[in-house]
Amino acid sequence: MEKSRLNLIDEYTVMNRPLILDGAMGALIHERKNTFDKNLWSSLTNITDPFLVESLHVKYINAGAQIITTNTFRTNPVAYNKSNLNITLEDFVRSSVGIALRARGSNRVIIAGSNAPAEDCYQKQRLISEKDLINNHHYHITYLWESGVDIIWNETQSHWDEIEIICKFCSENSIPYAMNLYFDDDLKLLSGEPLQAVIENIKEFSPEVIGFNCIHNKLLEDYINKYSLPNNWGFYFNCGSEPIGEGIIHCAISPASFSAKIRSFLNYKPIFIGSCCGSNPEHTTAIKDLMNEVY
Repeated sequence: MEKSRLNLIDEYTVMNRPLILDGAMGALIHERKNTFDKNLWSSLTNITDPFLVESLHVKYINAGAQIITTNTFRTNPVAYNKSNLNITLEDFVRSSVGIALRARGSNRVIIAGSNAPAEDCYQKQRLISEKDLINNHHYHITYLWESGVDIIWNETQSHWDEIEIICKFCSENSIPYAMNLYFDDDLKLLSGEPLQAVIENIKEFSPEVIGFNCIHNKLLEDYINKYSLPNNWGFYFNCGSEPIGEGIIHCAISPASFSAKIRSFLNYKPIFIGSCCGSNPEHTTAIKDLMNEVY
């Protein structure tokens, strides 16, 4: 019998405070292994050193994370097809999710199946066909869900064609999902659509939560000053020092400074709060300490 999956909104309702999402994985793996795969990014380590990945998941759980994201940011078909792995795509995804499941153990922690944009996160021009784009998300989401994740965690999504494909597929197949958006200084997706209009369209597909990730706090402040936030929303800010989209991103915000930056957003009742590129388990601990102080 399939183990009962945890529900994000149910867990939030029970806690009556924002759930804590984990932080960056790729840069931490790079620091310890000094390896980088241009297509698979840190997901190759799921095969070459799964114990390292598991240990980092455990560090985030011990730091206070109630949601951990699988190290599957680049186990999607488009990335996989550019590689030369001696493993099927389905087994690649299943084994990657299995690492997070083992790390969870008996802890009451939500496993979020990371589903990234099919191509580079910060790429404006679409280089693959519509068919390949559709297949990429249909297969990756299916394999993540069948592997046992609790929710599909769509990250850094910034193109409407891709967002719509994901929303329709998850909605039609009754798969719970989060849609986390990346946008520019003009409050538009990289594909050009105004963020507010996109959010209204996403709501029609009933995601569990709409989030904002890989942005800085000032950009979210700009959005809040102009528009109303979705009812079910959350965020995880970029903590990095390098320009976005240019390789390894190193920490540029101390945990204490990060905690100070997110404090004011608690007034808007987010469902979850985490950290993004450049972060580490110490940032997760800072969020936990803030939650304990405020709530």
